[in-house]
Amino acid sequence: MTGTLYGIGVGPGDPELLTLKAHRLLREAYVVAYPAPDTGESFARQIVSSFLSPDQLEIPIIVPMRTKRFPAKAVYDTSAAEISRHLDAGSNVVVLCEGDPFFYGSFMYLFERLADRYRCEVVPGVSSVMAAGAGLKRPLAARNDVLSVIPGPLEDEDILRHLKAADAAAIIKIGRHFNRIRALLEQHGLASEAYYLERLTLRNERIMALKDVPEDTAPYFSMILIYKGAESWVSQLPEINKADPS
Repeated sequence: MTGTLYGIGVGPGDPELLTLKAHRLLREAYVVAYPAPDTGESFARQIVSSFLSPDQLEIPIIVPMRTKRFPAKAVYDTSAAEISRHLDAGSNVVVLCEGDPFFYGSFMYLFERLADRYRCEVVPGVSSVMAAGAGLKRPLAARNDVLSVIPGPLEDEDILRHLKAADAAAIIKIGRHFNRIRALLEQHGLASEAYYLERLTLRNERIMALKDVPEDTAPYFSMILIYKGAESWVSQLPEINKADPS
């Protein structure tokens, strides 16, 4: 009998946001795989590091941080082949995914390669967008509001098109696009409605009005929330607006 492939969402960063089901599957699994950059540590592994056992076999999926798609495709092909060997041997394999596996999650690329041959279960996780609303202490959307999730790498005209059609928006994957996006929002009178959120649920998270951000760049784990719907939500900025240097 072959093993089961589990894709588990590990949330935005705080280990306590791991679901009970994800925690149980992680502790029970012999094989644990996770995405990792070609330089530095795996953020997904860092989130659950305190729950891992020395007896578990770990499979880092090294994904080069590049803009082209072909290196990542080759990486997922190779990783899927390695994971399949363990599944064929009868071992369950848990794959960690930051946030939620099917919400811009890396696990989807393994799922499309393996789900037609093996039993597969996807365990949802807390996405950074959900954590953003909680961190800002402002609802993301209500009643008949339309919420749009907009990837930052999109061209300016595409970002504007989505913003005009939505009552609320989360602009994600900001990173090196931050200055361009901020200028775009300022140009079109949307900056006053925007809030910046960085490294959500971690000790060094920052949440502030977009106009108050002093830097011209942003880390990958950051986003901008905008609300222009019918409700009169008042954002309640937490007292940890500035990063804790400790």
